Amino acid sequence: MTRPAIFLEDVGVRFKPFVDSKPTLRRGLKRTQEDVVALRDVSFSVNPGEAFGVVGHNGAGKTTLLKVMAQTLAPTTGKVVVNGTVSTLLSLGVGFQTQLSGRRNIYLGGLAVGLSRSQIDDMFESIVDYAELWDAIDRPVSSFSSGMFARLAFAISIHLDPEIVLLDEVLAVGDASFREKSLNSMKEMLERSGTIVLVSHSMSRVSQFCDRVAWLDHGTVRALGPAREIVAECKEAVAAKKGGS
Repeated sequence: MTRPAIFLEDVGVRFKPFVDSKPTLRRGLKRTQEDVVALRDVSFSVNPGEAFGVVGHNGAGKTTLLKVMAQTLAPTTGKVVVNGTVSTLLSLGVGFQTQLSGRRNIYLGGLAVGLSRSQIDDMFESIVDYAELWDAIDRPVSSFSSGMFARLAFAISIHLDPEIVLLDEVLAVGDASFREKSLNSMKEMLERSGTIVLVSHSMSRVSQFCDRVAWLDHGTVRALGPAREIVAECKEAVAAKKGGS
């Protein structure tokens, strides 16, 4: 039996709320506050070669879930198993040294995941070609637009040839031609039995691209199933909520 690419069982994440411990005449003494529950009893698996979507309202726990799957955030409870090398684009430019050039950031990113300088040399031109950034690659990343950030981040990620890619709204940025190129690259990755997890507010994008979808609602999985079916349920719930408000 094939192992899942990602397996989560009863995953929960709690955060301690920030409390100002200095009392004032207005607030009085510090009050005890309950933990913030970001995820509660989340269980599902993602299969190799699958495009898996995560949808939900702001604050539903989508980015927290992605961080758990990336293993950059340890769950408070439950178990997470990841079988494969992971490339994570949780947000644009995270990990970039913005005062350094795009060229330097390509090398830093490659070295950070264990590549040798010669390996990065071999893929450097291909990364810059893909990102379409030859005119800007020696400029500080701080001068890049959000679209340039997106192109460089995605180009680096896809050239590392990961088995699993985790994306958080990255494809919402950039021009139409680059989004199309990115989608084609991800489709090629899926054909090689690579795995993609996509978090997005774009219901149409998730419905068209993903095989299955998890709908998060206040940190719990409200529904899980075929992409078009779950996206339709989510849209209906959002419309009903707006109609009743």
